[in-house]
Amino acid sequence: MNRPEKISGAAPQRIAEIKDGAPLRILLPSYRSDPHTGGQGIYMRLISKALVDLGHHVDVISGPPYPELDPRIGLIKLPSLDMYARENPITCLNREIIGNKTDLFEWWSHNWGGFPEPYTFGVRMAEYMRDKIDQYDIMHDNQTLCYGMLDVRDMGLPVVGTIHHPITKDRRIDIKHAKWPWIKFLKWRWYSFLNMQINVARALDPLIVVSDSTKRDVHKDFKIPMARMVRIHHGIDHELFTPQPHITRRKNRLMATASADVPLKGLIYLIRAYHMLLVDHPDLELTVVGRLREGQTMDELNRLGIRDRVKFISGLSGEQIRDLYAEATIAVSPSVYEGFGFPAGEALSCGVPLVATDGGSLPEVVGDAGIIVPHSNPPALARAIDALLRDENHRAELSIKARQHILENFKWERCARDVVQLYRQTIAAQKAA
Repeated sequence: MNRPEKISGAAPQRIAEIKDGAPLRILLPSYRSDPHTGGQGIYMRLISKALVDLGHHVDVISGPPYPELDPRIGLIKLPSLDMYARENPITCLNREIIGNKTDLFEWWSHNWGGFPEPYTFGVRMAEYMRDKIDQYDIMHDNQTLCYGMLDVRDMGLPVVGTIHHPITKDRRIDIKHAKWPWIKFLKWRWYSFLNMQINVARALDPLIVVSDSTKRDVHKDFKIPMARMVRIHHGIDHELFTPQPHITRRKNRLMATASADVPLKGLIYLIRAYHMLLVDHPDLELTVVGRLREGQTMDELNRLGIRDRVKFISGLSGEQIRDLYAEATIAVSPSVYEGFGFPAGEALSCGVPLVATDGGSLPEVVGDAGIIVPHSNPPALARAIDALLRDENHRAELSIKARQHILENFKWERCARDVVQLYRQTIAAQKAA
């Protein structure tokens, strides 16, 4: 396996004392950070940029797939076996892997149905950091919640954790939707890394949670005291996701950004609602930013006979997604649960009328700038969409309100300032201890 590689943005040596208001040297760890793999990658790209915009020095340390970062930010590439990228992960075993106990554990655990990446990332990160602690003032974890995070803290570097939402929610919904007992077992096995994350979360202080909903759920599922958690809402990239007045908005297109094979995202409920809507709106289109794979969603499309009516698009740039929003009549966020809900916020930022569920934090993100319906309820979803399709004036009002809501409440600059304030409090507390 390749050695860790530092790319650009070298952080200056840490000074003995940090003066009030002085730039901080911040290390952001994340076991996989490509923004196309999910919300954690989006968070890493945008929070790091916002921190640099405030004048701080930022390095990201990440396993593959690696993040897309502002050129002012340093990237420390920490290679893993990247088992999901291998054509045949079983036969890749070789002498080099056998000779490295961390690599060997990653190979063995992956091939026995586990998800070892957070743990093995932590082992490699702690080893990398042993002689580099003095280069940073604070480490801010991106829900890796690995034992290596505690090792680095014990070396003397203050650590702040972030929990986007407790993965116990994913586990519960995934296992519930699994068809066969052996699939339920495989799901349970894959989520075994959660035991580590719960233990580490209980040991970290402070913890950032990204919504009041997440705060309640982490308290319930992880048994962490409410007083140890600080709610700091994410931001939305309002500079990228902007209204495009030169693009004509259609009058018959729904748009959703949702993974078809993750029950948590609730796409199957939108598909059922769409099927109901076709009775009165036979020319209605549904575009989904996501990839359709074999599974329950494909089975449902085939059962309803509308597989050719729903268009799935993947591999898009942010600009392409923004332009799709500009064409959409209504955006829909059908999630059963969201720790924050970037797609809902991005749709609002583009000025698209939005129908969202009450899954997790979505009501916090949407506020009164969209329409909220119960999650996992296709008839309620269909009624809300139908009413909005029939009321062009209401759509126009929501479009204006949506953009203003994001500008007033969800800029990344506000998020970064709140995070930095917590960094300084954490550093001061560790010095006083």
